[in-house]
Amino acid sequence: MSWAGVADGIAGVLFVLGALFSLVAAVGLLRFPDVLTRMHSAAKPQVLGLILITVGVGLRLRDPSVVALLGLVVLFQLVTAPVASHMIGRAAVRGGRVRTDLLEVDELSEQRDAEEPRGAP
Repeated sequence: MSWAGVADGIAGVLFVLGALFSLVAAVGLLRFPDVLTRMHSAAKPQVLGLILITVGVGLRLRDPSVVALLGLVVLFQLVTAPVASHMIGRAAVRGGRVRTDLLEVDELSEQRDAEEPRGAP
């Protein structure tokens, strides 16, 4: 078996794993009860699924320019996903949309009551 055949097989496995992680993220968005757990479900497995799929595409196409572009896609996703999740979580806390009965530690309750008004920013 040649290197191209092995790379295509690995790419196929990565496609399936990436699709499964993205499916898990979608199911988590539907099943979890509050904003913070849904946010976690949307960010973590979705990013890993995207990385697996882009690595699979890179292995399948084997073109240096495409691999460089896919690397930029992954880098951009890794930089923006945590920032977006933080902003969504912060907006949920400010808007009073967080279920405090589900939290183990609430570091923002005293800070939120003292500094930030409730409601839409």
